[in-house]
Amino acid sequence: MSELAIHKGYQPGSIGRIAELHGRYYSANWGFGSFFESKVARELADFVDRYDDERDGFWVAMANRKIEGSIIIDGIDAQTKGTHLRWFIVSDPYRFQGIGNRLMDTAMEFCEAKKYDVVYLWTFEGLDPARHLYEKAGFQLVRQYSGTQWGTEVSEQYFERRKQGISCPSF
Repeated sequence: MSELAIHKGYQPGSIGRIAELHGRYYSANWGFGSFFESKVARELADFVDRYDDERDGFWVAMANRKIEGSIIIDGIDAQTKGTHLRWFIVSDPYRFQGIGNRLMDTAMEFCEAKKYDVVYLWTFEGLDPARHLYEKAGFQLVRQYSGTQWGTEVSEQYFERRKQGISCPSF
């Protein structure tokens, strides 16, 4: 297996490949369908169209010029709701080899450099390896409830990582 390198910023094919990674993984493991994959592609394309290098972070892990993982920081609402961690995934052949840790560390270093007070993410119950990485990076589960924002009913989870002494408005 080839060594992975982390690249900052949009890479040609990023939108399609990140949507594919999400579509394949969540279909195979959770039964998610076209609603989920098209939502990922649509929202990611919208993000790329408004990407601001001063506010947002976009990293992909690549091997042999192919995207094998991603993590994105969407800072558009940093001053109101917080900064949104999105589209964090690693392809099956590269899982459990440390690339998730490297991507997460890179994203959190970016957030610290930007002095973002609150970073949040949405996920769902059962993604234990990802949850481990979130908690290792300082995220805490704030609330959990049954929902369908990904097209299938799951126990949705909202995590936050806050600077000490900072409170976040309720959503």
